[in-house]
Amino acid sequence: MSQTRIKIGQIGIGHNHGSEKMNTLRRLSDLYEVVGVAEPDPEWKKKRGGMDAYRDLAWMTEEELFRVPGLQAVAVETDGFDLVPTARRCVEHGLHIHMDKPGGETIGPFRELLDEYKKRDLCIQLGYMYRNNPAICFCREAVRKGWLGDIFEIHAVMSRYDGHDGNYRKWLANFKGGAMYIFAGHLIDIVISMMGRPDRVTPFMRRTRDDGLVDNGLAVMEYPRCTATVRVSVAEVDGMKHRRLIVCGTKGTAEICPLEHPSDRYEHDPLHVRLTLLEACGDYPAGTHLVDVGVMPGRYTEQLREFAKIIRGEIANPYPVEHEFLVQEALLAASGYHQERENRR
Repeated sequence: MSQTRIKIGQIGIGHNHGSEKMNTLRRLSDLYEVVGVAEPDPEWKKKRGGMDAYRDLAWMTEEELFRVPGLQAVAVETDGFDLVPTARRCVEHGLHIHMDKPGGETIGPFRELLDEYKKRDLCIQLGYMYRNNPAICFCREAVRKGWLGDIFEIHAVMSRYDGHDGNYRKWLANFKGGAMYIFAGHLIDIVISMMGRPDRVTPFMRRTRDDGLVDNGLAVMEYPRCTATVRVSVAEVDGMKHRRLIVCGTKGTAEICPLEHPSDRYEHDPLHVRLTLLEACGDYPAGTHLVDVGVMPGRYTEQLREFAKIIRGEIANPYPVEHEFLVQEALLAASGYHQERENRR
């Protein structure tokens, strides 16, 4: 027996991932009924409103969207400055949200948002795009099962090249944490999912040019027996092909490079993990293996399928608010936002 589709709308089209989220929601038509889009900023609507992702959808005000009968969820895809305030209005209307990242430049409003979602027993899902990546999932399971032994080193890199896009660099420069603030959360999310809350996070922030943007960052996340390095740059030539994760333990190493293929190759090219084991584990004998983990059906497909299952009560949220708080806390520290460390979670 088929279930009723989840009624969902989108608020904001200013986030760079917003159009592909909408494309994914529309492809998942067996799960979602997209009721409309709200974008209060006429400049964003002028720039992106004509994209194919929004073709034939109803444009409405945020208030009109909130009044749609049976509305259950919202994709919050505003420009980065407005994500948390918009999400707060959604929770006040009793709505589940898929919220793009990051969660603001101060921890307080984000913590209050998470607390409200937990109190109301609603789902808040952050748009960290590697959570359902099959190669990342394989590495996470290898760590969980103990195949790699005691983890002592993690090396994570997520860079790109924006040497000719002055407007994007100017936008990034609006944030004190620069490129680290916008990109490092994806990597920190992976590290914390494997290792938990770090004892200390130390940032090293650098500029490759004098345009006001901190475009080259490194953070060291310290654990009792492990250090994790997170690197982000928007000055690395062909950097998207060099995005990588290396997890080293006393019994083995897992490496992914690249972390994903270009979007037009998702459904054609499988991802691989280079797995080296000191001793046999699972189906793998000792030695080095290039593990084919299959293709991704799309960058956000599995995450939004998971979102539907959480809303319907079929599964518990695998990333509860406690995890989201730890990621945001570590992200701000890694991006040079100094603040007192909280002990509540």
